[in-house]
Amino acid sequence: MAQQAAKDAGKIGNPQRAIRFWQTRVTQLNVNKEANRMDAIVKAFFDETPDANVVKERVAFGTSGHRGRATERTFNAAHIYAITQAVVDYRTEAGYQGPMFLGVDTHALSKPAWECALRVLAANKVPVFVEKNHGITATPLVSRAILQHNRPHDQVTHDAALADGLIITPSHNPPEDGGIKYNPSHGGPADTEVTQWIELRANVYLLRQLGDISLVPLEQALAHAQEYDFTAHYVAQLSRVVDITAIQKANLTLGVDPMGGTALPVWQAVAEHVGLNLEVVNTSVDASFSFMPPDHDGKIRMDCSSPDAMANLLKIKDRFDIAFGNDPDADRHGIVDANGLMNPNHFLAVCVDYLLSHRPEWSETLKIGKTLVSSSMIDRVVASHRRELYEVPVGFKWFVEGLHDGWLAFGGEESAGASLLTRDGKAWSTDKDGIALCLLAAEITAVTGKTPSEYYRSLTERFGEPFYKRVDTACTTDEKAAFKQLSADSVTDNTLAGDPITAVLVKAPGNGAAIGGLKVTTENGWFAARPSGTESLYKVYAESFKGPEHLDELIESATALLGGILKA
Repeated sequence: MAQQAAKDAGKIGNPQRAIRFWQTRVTQLNVNKEANRMDAIVKAFFDETPDANVVKERVAFGTSGHRGRATERTFNAAHIYAITQAVVDYRTEAGYQGPMFLGVDTHALSKPAWECALRVLAANKVPVFVEKNHGITATPLVSRAILQHNRPHDQVTHDAALADGLIITPSHNPPEDGGIKYNPSHGGPADTEVTQWIELRANVYLLRQLGDISLVPLEQALAHAQEYDFTAHYVAQLSRVVDITAIQKANLTLGVDPMGGTALPVWQAVAEHVGLNLEVVNTSVDASFSFMPPDHDGKIRMDCSSPDAMANLLKIKDRFDIAFGNDPDADRHGIVDANGLMNPNHFLAVCVDYLLSHRPEWSETLKIGKTLVSSSMIDRVVASHRRELYEVPVGFKWFVEGLHDGWLAFGGEESAGASLLTRDGKAWSTDKDGIALCLLAAEITAVTGKTPSEYYRSLTERFGEPFYKRVDTACTTDEKAAFKQLSADSVTDNTLAGDPITAVLVKAPGNGAAIGGLKVTTENGWFAARPSGTESLYKVYAESFKGPEHLDELIESATALLGGILKA
């Protein structure tokens, strides 16, 4: 084909036309190549059978559900059948009789997995709600739907009719990956106790080679599902969580890149029905995500917190007052203004300061949630408002209870995931909501006249400027295991990077949960370390309020300290 294309191009008299012709044909060849690769991945999803006796091929729930690849036998039809049946069993144990809200993103394996899950749910006669026309569904929309259904109208009859949700997505992971996560009746990510129950039950089904699982034909499963307009319900209520009127009055020019994901229909509906000066700059939906620029390591990854992955939007940022991006399931946000892509930690600090100054209906007793590895700028902002900080381990699941019960005003993590209460202090989404956070950035600009990066600069003038970095360090299996044995007494040093150590933490101060690692703080900085759940390395997060040189000194001191502790 390539040789014929070259011959065809040579027949074109104009050299520039010949070049353009050849470029078009090369692009077409690459697209076809990617399409064939995606077809092969989907084929492997059905053809490859995982062996539950092999540890890496079992069901394994991380911080955001089970993820894997079909070609590596870590995300196959068998996994979905087993996980879905295990979730059905959990529903029975929990007494749920309400509907299952079933969401799906745009990865190549997502729709096949969605169909597999639906076949199991229908066979078990679980009522299922799916997006109208069997469309894609963002994570925050599923969370919102669960919360709306489970409002306590009549507690006498309501308990048995509780709804929950399954979302088929590997989040921002590469195109060849697949994922599935479970949200119980509180609408947010399931806690560790629930995921361990589901994981154990699912692996039993795999060991039995799915012999105890019933399926119905796909046509019957599709007929069983009820359509629910997730997008319309969500968009109609946005003014409850964000000051849409203020954004309208400011007439800001807004741009958004859904990055080929589930935010696309939501942003299109916002542009059509909410009356904002908003342009969706990329309407492409392609399972290979061929339109995406490569991330920092050369891989395609739809990470809206990465400047490399957000390069398409950054090229045209000057067309807009403010612009946004979302990952494929829209639970993360990327905020772009004239100064480029905001560091997620910086934007979280801006959100906290703004919300505590512009939500008069919020109770003064509400807490602000952050993960242990998020910026200490948030600590200083919260203290300035005389509010209580709720610091938890890594994972959004730790914020769910507080957001659901209404005592946590905001929960945010360093990886660009956050959610918040409604303007009158009620639960909005107990899972991360990238769409609401993008609109909050527009509200901040509309109300204060400052872009988010300008707002952050004013915070540094008040509280000092932090410098933050994450470094990955290779480690052995024994060293990874050693993290579980760490205690506050493991650190015998009195100083870190020249400053007296003020705290050594192995449990989060907010909820007392184990952090799976270690955090050491001083007056001017801190470091935290935790092992990777999937790779032979540990992650060191560090932050300094004394400058970049001190940050490097912090990381050097942390690495030396950890090396000694882990070997011992």
